[in-house]
Amino acid sequence: MSNIVETIKADLNAAIENDKLVLPTLPEVALQVRDIAQSEDSSIADLVKVISNDTALSARIIRVTNSPLFRGSRAIENLNMAVSRLGMAYTSNLAMGLAMEQMFQATSDMIDKRMRATWQTSTEVAGVCHVLAQHYTKLKPDQATLAGLVHLIGVLPILRYVEDQDIQISSIMLDNVVDELHPKIGATILKKWDFPKELQNVPLEYANFNREVPAADYADLVMVANLQLVAGSEHPWTEMDWTKISAFDRLGLDPNIDMSEEEDLNAQMEAAMALLQ
Repeated sequence: MSNIVETIKADLNAAIENDKLVLPTLPEVALQVRDIAQSEDSSIADLVKVISNDTALSARIIRVTNSPLFRGSRAIENLNMAVSRLGMAYTSNLAMGLAMEQMFQATSDMIDKRMRATWQTSTEVAGVCHVLAQHYTKLKPDQATLAGLVHLIGVLPILRYVEDQDIQISSIMLDNVVDELHPKIGATILKKWDFPKELQNVPLEYANFNREVPAADYADLVMVANLQLVAGSEHPWTEMDWTKISAFDRLGLDPNIDMSEEEDLNAQMEAAMALLQ
């Protein structure tokens, strides 16, 4: 193992232990949206007012509402109609998740590509999580979407550190650092952000393929969504015996069936992934 990899790991671990790791902060619009969603006195008008200050976010929420997943008999033409159709809970979680995209940008080309690829994976996983939650569980699709969007949030401080320190490192070595450290950092970030406890453990648990829990949870959804996205590829996860992964049982899914081959389900998953792009 390269000395530089061990040095990076040691530095980051020390920063975590000493509470000195610079963690990302939620974008202002995400904080405002969450405050409104958590307030018993808030109304749809309050939520619309905050989101409408962000033109790009407003447009994306309207586009989501007009997608095949939510489309009704009447086209949605404005943000007020969109929030009314989605509901405050789904709108707030969706807005909070989508607002995070601005965090996944960097100045150096290598790190910027990494961040954008991480966000791309997050949105694809979030889309599959939405469909799985809707069809196979009693879990909330809005929370499932948010779980997918934040499961790789711990990658951010690692990439920021490499960029800020101007560390020259190969892609394979960086993978090693990210894979080992991002789950713990991700859980720390979500705890700092006061996310629900059922989401805080997702970064830690979504790749724990031997986990045993009483009932399906959001980590199960993110795990199976990730596996579905690598099915048929040369990813190391495809070499595992998926029949031994109990998350499939908890979700009531057959691990031997590629959901992308189920025509109706695949169409919904593709629509869900596309609408978050």
